Amino acid sequence: MEITRREALGLIGVAGIGIAAGMPAFGASASEDLLRQRLPKFSAASLTLLRSLLDDPQYSGQILSKEVAALAQNEKMSVEELMVALLPLAQSYSRAPISNFYVGVVVRGASGSLYSGANIEIPGQCLGFAVHAEQSALSNAYMHDEKSVTALAVGGAPCGHCRQFIDEASPDGEILILTPKNGPRKLSVILPEAFGPAALGMKDGAFPVRESALSLEQASSDALRLAALDAARKAYAPYSKSPAGVALKTAKRIYRGSYIENVAFNPSLSPLQVALAGMIAAREEYSAISAVTLCEVQGAKISQRAVTETVLGAVAPGVKLEVVEARR
Repeated sequence: MEITRREALGLIGVAGIGIAAGMPAFGASASEDLLRQRLPKFSAASLTLLRSLLDDPQYSGQILSKEVAALAQNEKMSVEELMVALLPLAQSYSRAPISNFYVGVVVRGASGSLYSGANIEIPGQCLGFAVHAEQSALSNAYMHDEKSVTALAVGGAPCGHCRQFIDEASPDGEILILTPKNGPRKLSVILPEAFGPAALGMKDGAFPVRESALSLEQASSDALRLAALDAARKAYAPYSKSPAGVALKTAKRIYRGSYIENVAFNPSLSPLQVALAGMIAAREEYSAISAVTLCEVQGAKISQRAVTETVLGAVAPGVKLEVVEARR
């Protein structure tokens, strides 16, 4: 009988991959302690490699294929085994102030690179604003322009919400789902008779990332506005036809977030949710946010403005949202 995600994570904890006792600590200076705590069985060579990644100011939750190969060789693991072994590190990025239930996910892209993600709950806001760890990791791969995703590792079987979102990323059902208790299983096995993009006339899913020819209504050289436009151009909005993108600025860098839609509507991710997932993957705090710009098409069927203002008000109340309009 299949166990629940909570039971699976409990079992993982026995092996040193357990649920965090409290909100995980962030900060680049903590990378060595974090790695030793989360990956106690990893070799010194692997820990050194991972520390160099985490301490890189441009780190964004991505491990390139050559580094994946080196880690797998160091640990004498297959890539699938490595993905499961890296779950504790991904889990340490979780922001779950409501449930205190921390989940990490590792996704493999067609390039061979790995992408981490963790669940994000918006403090004080309805649960519908939460980003599941599977969504976080898949959006990370999406924002890195992966052509497709081939495998997803998680502590326990994905919930129905996530299975639906994964199906948008892999509508053929071929993506492998990896968990510590069960061997690799295709999504089609755990999501039979899926309601996918084809049900609404789509030939493909969210991958590969496609870019539209949007332009700003008012020309601008502002870096944040141009980044928001770039994110909107890469949005996946085949159902509402309402592309949107967000650019989020910190002292370190600008994070982009593209709107990622779902055939079942509710699992769709707003552009700010995607940008926040990227920022958290880079180990930055909400307090680092200094400016946010939303770019969307004038007169579109739906607007991201209200949800963006609500979430931004919860995580960075001192930051005012700028909205710019684009045309097709």
